[in-house]
Amino acid sequence: MVAAPHTSPPRTRRRSGPARPSGRGPARTGRRPRAGRSAWAAFALLTAPMLIGLGAFKYVAIGWSFLLSLSDARGTIAPGRWVGLDNYLTLLSDRTFRASLGQILLFTAFIVPVTFAASLGLALLVHRIRRGRALLRTAFLIPAAVSYVAASLLWKMCLFNGLPTGIANTVAGWFGMEAVPWLQTTSPPLYWVVLVTLRLWLQVGFYMVLFLAGLQGIPQDLYEAAALDGAKGLRLLRSITLPMLRNTSVAVLMLLFIAAFQAFDEFYNLFNSGLSGTGAAPVQTPLVHLYNTAMGSQDYGLGSAGAFVLTALIVGVTLIQGRFTGFGRKEG
Repeated sequence: MVAAPHTSPPRTRRRSGPARPSGRGPARTGRRPRAGRSAWAAFALLTAPMLIGLGAFKYVAIGWSFLLSLSDARGTIAPGRWVGLDNYLTLLSDRTFRASLGQILLFTAFIVPVTFAASLGLALLVHRIRRGRALLRTAFLIPAAVSYVAASLLWKMCLFNGLPTGIANTVAGWFGMEAVPWLQTTSPPLYWVVLVTLRLWLQVGFYMVLFLAGLQGIPQDLYEAAALDGAKGLRLLRSITLPMLRNTSVAVLMLLFIAAFQAFDEFYNLFNSGLSGTGAAPVQTPLVHLYNTAMGSQDYGLGSAGAFVLTALIVGVTLIQGRFTGFGRKEG
């Protein structure tokens, strides 16, 4: 018998690639990648100054002011004797503060629609101009960069200074009118002319730019299609322009309401008469009254309470406006 040749078992080739780890997924070391740690460290380093400043000068200050509003803090900014809601009740029973609320409501009811209409009308006119639009936009926007304090002093000392040589009295003299002290005349209340013209000059250009941005976002195809149907003029404005500007209009109205309730600089600087302050002013806003209470009478508890009352009023008016105008609601 011939013996079968001896054969060795076949050898398997080893792969040169990395060995597969046992288990379903890759092994976890429990450590964050070095690049991720570096990114978080850089983020913390860059945002830490802003967060610290925001917390110290805003949120801590708000919390401290709330503690002052609940305590008897006269002549000191440290919380004193706990009085609860007595400061709020005292403030709401103050006739001067309630009168200031009525005056700011009157001012808001007039200045908001006038500024809205002037800004929208000016934006429509500038939008129709083809040449020099950028120049006009910049010219109307420049007053928005002017300080309220500087503009108030300009209005008080140059335009409406009450002298016969003042600009307003000079222009009025061309039409046969006599020189009048604008800020001191209470019957009729000519000081409202000074306040309204100052606020319009400062704000109209800014809101005009917002309306211009909204007008540039309206597709021209809508106007061309409406023109084919014979629509023109006011019909285009009513059927296309105003509906397409709805979101911009709601945002502008909200900003105008907030800015009106926060009016302070022009009222304080126009009627400030040096050492006597604004005590004899014919009109005061809530912020001016609270400033005199806190800085003049040194009653920081009552002033802090007034700040929170005014904040609640602004938030309430904003929420009501958003409810009626549908601000933030998804368009179906």
